[in-house]
Amino acid sequence: MSRVLLLGESWFVYSVHQKGFDSFHTSEFTLGGQEFVAALRSAGHDVAHIPAHEISTRVPADAEGIAAIADVVVISDVGANTFQLPPATFARSEAQPDRTEALREFVQLGGGLLMVGGYLTFSGIDAKARWGRTPLAEALPVEILDRDDRVELPAGAAPQLAYAHPITDGLDEQWPELLGLNEVTTRPGAATLASCAGHPLLAVGGYGAGRSAAFTSDLAPHWAPPAFLGWAGYAPLFDRTIRWLAGEEIE
Repeated sequence: MSRVLLLGESWFVYSVHQKGFDSFHTSEFTLGGQEFVAALRSAGHDVAHIPAHEISTRVPADAEGIAAIADVVVISDVGANTFQLPPATFARSEAQPDRTEALREFVQLGGGLLMVGGYLTFSGIDAKARWGRTPLAEALPVEILDRDDRVELPAGAAPQLAYAHPITDGLDEQWPELLGLNEVTTRPGAATLASCAGHPLLAVGGYGAGRSAAFTSDLAPHWAPPAFLGWAGYAPLFDRTIRWLAGEEIE
């Protein structure tokens, strides 16, 4: 099975409690994506999770370093600034390697990469994720819009299979409803395997010696509600995606 490196899918929340004249603050840290990690580990994959605030210190700055610890990299709900503005560059104006270029080269040399949707992936809310302006963009099977790309689906929309492929063989024709996704367009030569509300949901393609995929909705709440996380096809979908990205045979 594959070595999977999940990047992002974590956040801090700071709250203000106002009680009449007085107020106080609390904070908490959440490491998300536990359903995704559990699904991959149950399928036998070796999964490491680097939260967003540790990316600048723990993710290798070159393709060889990434390949030494991962067969497939998953980027979920974390913007390009986290990869391109380490403290040395932002705070001290020191030149540093561009980790988005390292990820592009990692795929080109034979690695696998999956970008998962969210408010800070693809273009994201207020276009703050800005992945379309990075070197990694050319390695993805989709083209990223240069604006806020969220498609909010509060009433829910059921994904449907769009193309026969080993990743989706045996899965239901229609999947549990999702509550949103990032709007993208599939690149020429890539394939849209599933769609949702008329938009690509799962797209795959090749880049150099490697492979890449885009899943444009969440792998966990809030766009992925409990029915999707509890769906019998959830684990097979992501297991098969990881295995295909790693170049493994899918039975």
